Amino acid sequence: MRRIALWFASTVAVLMLLAGYHTSFAGPLAVTSTTSVYSTGVLADPATSGSSTAPAAGNGTGSGSAGSTGGSTGGTAASTTVTGDTVQTRWGPVQVEVGLAGSQITGVSVLQYPDDNPQDVQINDYALPILVDATMTAQGADIDMVSGATYTSAGYQQSLQSALDRAGL
Repeated sequence: MRRIALWFASTVAVLMLLAGYHTSFAGPLAVTSTTSVYSTGVLADPATSGSSTAPAAGNGTGSGSAGSTGGSTGGTAASTTVTGDTVQTRWGPVQVEVGLAGSQITGVSVLQYPDDNPQDVQINDYALPILVDATMTAQGADIDMVSGATYTSAGYQQSLQSALDRAGL
């Protein structure tokens, strides 16, 4: 009988501890975030065909649209830049821009990503370069998610797929 009472008391104590646990969903801290673009490869600038420039950084609010085609020289495929949809995730928007030469991905830039608090910045500083490198290696949207950045990874994949769909790939 004594063991049953001890077991019951310990079970109640554990349940009370679990009920009192506070998660980190209290909301974002008020921190000024830095704006940057994670990119790799060369995205063609239609105004100066042949030069390699990265797109401007920023957190726009558009839903994405097809980019313009740069000039081609010497029988190479025309360079195209296509912007994917802005995907709303639990922690913020994710939007990807893809540089293409024919059906080959030549560059990827992340235009929007969650950056409202220091934890978002830390997670995305780690995850986004991995996602961009995986895209360049896979040459498509069939890439693995980054552990610890599940929502950003899913938003990245959806935006990337919408850009590739717009490009007809």
